[in-house]
Amino acid sequence: MQVKKLTLGPYNNNVYIVSDPQTNASVVIDASFDAEAIAASTAGTLVKAILLTHGDGDHIDALADLKARLGVPVGIHEADAARLDTPPDFLLEDGQDYAVGAETMRVLHTPGHTPGCLCFLFGETLIGGDTLFPGGPGATRGDKDRFAQIIESIVTKLYVLPDATLVRPGHGDDTTIGAEKPHLQEWIERGW
Repeated sequence: MQVKKLTLGPYNNNVYIVSDPQTNASVVIDASFDAEAIAASTAGTLVKAILLTHGDGDHIDALADLKARLGVPVGIHEADAARLDTPPDFLLEDGQDYAVGAETMRVLHTPGHTPGCLCFLFGETLIGGDTLFPGGPGATRGDKDRFAQIIESIVTKLYVLPDATLVRPGHGDDTTIGAEKPHLQEWIERGW
């Protein structure tokens, strides 16, 4: 699948348009800051849905406008659904295969940053939301339990992937599983 990355807004949110070049079907992952720019970046594709990595405001602040522009349904994990201003059109579940044209993405539930955090895996690419960044896990806002949960998510769901897996996070630069794996103990010692 092909990936187009847009970095938008004051928090440098990454929004991804993932498309199947064979069918031109696509999905938009996250809806940050600028619905007009996101919608324009889908040109030439047939947008199937907007998929949300989680329900934090900076990842959904353009959602209503984007949904109106694209006229497509919105999916999120049930644990973050109440964070949206209106109910989602469908729910995404751990382990689910989500079709994008002739291709599929695997949905991974990776709670910790929020209860409903999701990652999307296809080929050797992981759209990681706010679960894993270059240099550590997503913020858990000083909560020991959430920190333990995000570490468990990273170890059990992400570190089982090949080291070459490209991690495309919700903010900032890309990394790989192999680049981050050696630093796990540092993060645990650093704590929440």
